[in-house]
Amino acid sequence: MSFEAPIDPIVATSLELSFVVPFFDERESLEILYGEVVENCEALGKSYEIIFVDDGSCDGGESVVRALMERDPNVSLIRFRRNFGKSAALSAGFGAARGQTVFSMDADLQDNPSEIGSFLGALSEGADVVSGWKQIRNDPIDKTLPSRLFNGAVNKAFGLKLNDHNCGFKAYRREALDELNLYGELHRFVPALLHSRGYKVAQIPVQHRARQFGKSKFGAKRLVKGALDLLTVWLNTRYGARPLHLFGGGGLALSSAGFSILAYLTVMWFAGYGIGDRPLLMLGMLLVLFGGQLITVGLLGELVLRRTIAENDKYSICERSGAAFRRELPVSILAGTPPKA
Repeated sequence: MSFEAPIDPIVATSLELSFVVPFFDERESLEILYGEVVENCEALGKSYEIIFVDDGSCDGGESVVRALMERDPNVSLIRFRRNFGKSAALSAGFGAARGQTVFSMDADLQDNPSEIGSFLGALSEGADVVSGWKQIRNDPIDKTLPSRLFNGAVNKAFGLKLNDHNCGFKAYRREALDELNLYGELHRFVPALLHSRGYKVAQIPVQHRARQFGKSKFGAKRLVKGALDLLTVWLNTRYGARPLHLFGGGGLALSSAGFSILAYLTVMWFAGYGIGDRPLLMLGMLLVLFGGQLITVGLLGELVLRRTIAENDKYSICERSGAAFRRELPVSILAGTPPKA
């Protein structure tokens, strides 16, 4: 009979730093990144764990992580069955992280672990989320220009002034991550999502190093996804808990305009004017019907919202291994007595 006990709560609360590192075909950089993170954690005197999330890599990067796990019990691995995207990888890593402070980092070595102390300093000053700001970017213009446009659009939509929403180097208080539900491309909106829930967001300038290995996964398709996800996040944060305010407000406006037109035409009809062939009559009727439909959609949204159950994570894991998933043996086993069936 298999027996699995929950993670020891003492271990979970005493661990200081967790690092979640998603990777997709970044084999050459994994061991280097590990060494830099460990070196800086030891210099700061902080206990740590590093959770690598293999997002469907084909270059054998998981074998590098397995070798690290044999040397360091603080390293863990999550492997997806296929590529599900960075949001899913971060969601899986955040769910496994046990540290009081959780970092997210890219695996391409462009984030410099020497900045860890600066992030901790910003958190100690009262921030709940600290986002890195790549003041000097070592990226081509086909990445930097769209990023500037994206940052401007997000800032305007959410009233959150950050210079770099896209920076993968971020630090979070443990409790802030419990409020996140990441999917699609929503990892780029984490500061905006948490800001909308009342968490204090700060940013610090960080060094952005040039890519040493592999190639960027950035493409034009991400711009389209980003624009659609921006609309999704904006609607969810502003109207997610009150869909009737969104659809009902528009419906009332259209219906009011339609009724006004029909009232005007009614007065004209009583005055002896013919209205049967006037396009304005058709417009008034359409506005009333369409406005009524929007109000109905809003009411249905309110009903569905009250009955909605959180969806399951949209990824499939084929392996969990390492310290983050180590289970404590039952007391009966430790005492030498097998557990009762």
